[in-house]
Amino acid sequence: MTDIQRCEIRPGHLVEWTVHPSTIEAATGLPEDSRPPSYVQESHVKTARSVRDDGLFVPTWLGTAFDIPGPIDLDVLQEALRLWTLRHETMRSGFRSVDGEMRRFTLEAEALVLHRGEIGNFPDAEVLTQYLQDRFDVAADALSWPNFIYTAVVRDDSTSVYMAFDHSNVDAYSIYRIPTEIHELYAAGLEGRTEDTLPVASYVDFSAIERTKADQVEVTDPIVDRWREFVANCDGRLPNFPLDLGLDPEGPLPTQKFLQEMLLTDADAAAFENRCRPYGGSLVGVLAATALIVRELTGQEVYRTVAPFHTRVKSELSESVGWYVGGAPLEIAVSAATDFDGALNTVRAELRRNRPMSRVPVARVLQLLGTDFRPTSPDLYSIVSFADGRSVEGSERWQELKAYGLIRVSYGDQVCVWISRVHEGLQFACRYPDTDIALKSMRLYVERLRDLMLTAG
Repeated sequence: MTDIQRCEIRPGHLVEWTVHPSTIEAATGLPEDSRPPSYVQESHVKTARSVRDDGLFVPTWLGTAFDIPGPIDLDVLQEALRLWTLRHETMRSGFRSVDGEMRRFTLEAEALVLHRGEIGNFPDAEVLTQYLQDRFDVAADALSWPNFIYTAVVRDDSTSVYMAFDHSNVDAYSIYRIPTEIHELYAAGLEGRTEDTLPVASYVDFSAIERTKADQVEVTDPIVDRWREFVANCDGRLPNFPLDLGLDPEGPLPTQKFLQEMLLTDADAAAFENRCRPYGGSLVGVLAATALIVRELTGQEVYRTVAPFHTRVKSELSESVGWYVGGAPLEIAVSAATDFDGALNTVRAELRRNRPMSRVPVARVLQLLGTDFRPTSPDLYSIVSFADGRSVEGSERWQELKAYGLIRVSYGDQVCVWISRVHEGLQFACRYPDTDIALKSMRLYVERLRDLMLTAG
């Protein structure tokens, strides 16, 4: 995971693909799709609207970058991109506002046409990088449809593909899978064979099913009681990162910075994983280490966070593109932990108790609590996330193909941390408020996290 400034963009001839104007025009007359938005989609779009109404444009797209070696056939690449888009129904589905409510519309697969634009030569990598970021900000906007764009930087010996999507369409796991999918479709096109392009499980269908289940949760449900207690323990708010960030509570929404580095080599990451495996794996270890660091640096003996978990509970969802993420409230009390094993035990018990709560969308819980969480920041709360990318098909070639997941870094008063296990080791990435104090806190956190992991391994 990285931002667009760190994904090895090189000069070349830029080509882009957007939804054809005729398709956009056809979408304006589509009837309402009875399948509602997911709660996380609705919360995301409403947050974007709220922040925009406050006078701030906050881009929130995610993306992917990867190379295709050798000379490129742009017609074949275009067809590969079109077929990939057709596989994932959420890409053909958008929202319009009707009486202040979000209403879905969905194009039929055959109605989707891509338009190719020749943008021109970019001999300067910095200029190209800035152009792509500005273009993605507009083309992958949460409050419009289409809200995705595909681009290619063409050179004689290789082509770099950059794809950006509003977050409402994708999560990290979705973008992990894209490089291999596009490579397979492109290779099939070159060889004149038909790759399996049948639609996969639909996030649009999942959204409707998840919402139906969530709407059956009542205010008296024990899950809602647990969240109510958690919010009260967080002084009536959802938790930010517990280290000092130097924020001015009366000031404007700060810009953010990005921090990325390798935490551990493959061998050290494997040793850490082995140490944590009896307790549930590296995620348990990351949370345990964070709780101990918070205690060490702040004196707080309870680390409170909302932990993200995927909601791909059925195997048929594994290939589906969408935002399959829920959150569970965790209160990790390490007052009695005298060593790392003690913290691991505490985290394991807390995860067993609370992880099932992530299947009820946070936005639904807040609705039931009746708490006024009017969003003033694109992130409702801070996260520390762990993902193991090694099981993703094609991940062993990510370094060779310069494959990256892209995070847009813009504005926000929260901290979002992504710790990723890749074949080369354990990678750390985060975006944080752009203050000197926050930078010092995050640097200290990274250093202590690495030390703890090495000691534990």
